[in-house]
Amino acid sequence: MIRLVVVALLVAVAVLGGYAVLNSGPESGTPAARADLLLPISVGDLSGFRRAVEPYDWRFPDDHGPHPEFQTEWWYYTGNLVTNTGRHFGYQFTVFRRAATPEPPASDSEWRTNQLYMAHFTITDVEDGRFYQAQRFSRGAAGLAGATVNPHYRVWLEDWEVTALDDQALRTVIAAASSETQIRLELEQLKPPALQGDRGLSPKSDAAGNASYYYSLSRLATQGTLIIRDETFTVSGTSWMDHEFSTSALPAGAQGWDWFGLQLDDQRELMVGQIRLVDGGIEPVFGGLLIEPDGSTHPLASSDFSIEPTGTWTSPHTGATYPAGWTIAVDTGTESPLMLVVTPLVPDQELIEGAIVYWEGAVRITGDASGYGYAELTGYESAMRQRF
Repeated sequence: MIRLVVVALLVAVAVLGGYAVLNSGPESGTPAARADLLLPISVGDLSGFRRAVEPYDWRFPDDHGPHPEFQTEWWYYTGNLVTNTGRHFGYQFTVFRRAATPEPPASDSEWRTNQLYMAHFTITDVEDGRFYQAQRFSRGAAGLAGATVNPHYRVWLEDWEVTALDDQALRTVIAAASSETQIRLELEQLKPPALQGDRGLSPKSDAAGNASYYYSLSRLATQGTLIIRDETFTVSGTSWMDHEFSTSALPAGAQGWDWFGLQLDDQRELMVGQIRLVDGGIEPVFGGLLIEPDGSTHPLASSDFSIEPTGTWTSPHTGATYPAGWTIAVDTGTESPLMLVVTPLVPDQELIEGAIVYWEGAVRITGDASGYGYAELTGYESAMRQRF
């Protein structure tokens, strides 16, 4: 979905938590940490950045790559994987890009840049009920982090990366490793890009330019290896990819959002989400998308579906209380509406290591259709308003 957590995360790292790093000299640590030549992050001034104001002229595979004329961008991969004995895992791998200024700095130094990158990597071990999380950040310079489509699609932060195996980026590899976990997964695109909103223009409020350009690769056949604490698993399953770029903010009254990317066993996919407002209402302009087995899509207005919590979970780490189960009802425009029951595979899939705490994890689908997916929940530990 919007995943605007990146804005506050990167600003916090670069301006608050990373103040000493930003002002340290070349002798202070690794090249990735030597941020003394990184331009200060601009929090409020958006002049000079391009805004999402009308439907986009998409060109693939080029648009898998970076869009530096926009301030914020992310490449988001999630998936549900199983071994041949049925052991289930979830994973998330996301790379965020944040621009400090609309134009790169005038400098001959390979270290100086206006781009900052962050990555999140998580593994959910359903059988053991364990959730592993890791994050990194780096400047987008000196080869440390970046995104490109020349000669192939690639997004990376040090040795965490997504790399295309062919010219059209129909087959890609994800590789990432933390102190306890590691993945190397091959993904094959089974459907064309699904354009969210109005031909890829996804509004977040009714204010002009308060929108993103957003598409999904909603079904990626996945296979590879996953390692947890030196135990290797051969896995296969299905992944979902979101790519979104924008120069925008949440509406002033936003509390947070709930987002669901659901892959049904009947070969349909469903994205639904809601931006929750401080007064208890829902921002009406953000909707969803139903993707048919042949890849055709049906946009959903916010009035076409409902998301009702069925339980709660209180974090032992932060004390935040999150929904922990939902009934999602979707008017499909046919005589067969969808009533889905969505349940977290593990209650504790809360990311607590960043500047903003949020819940993002693997879920099971039952009801009128079965399947698996991912959910993202923000604004429960603290409000998102005035952070962007």
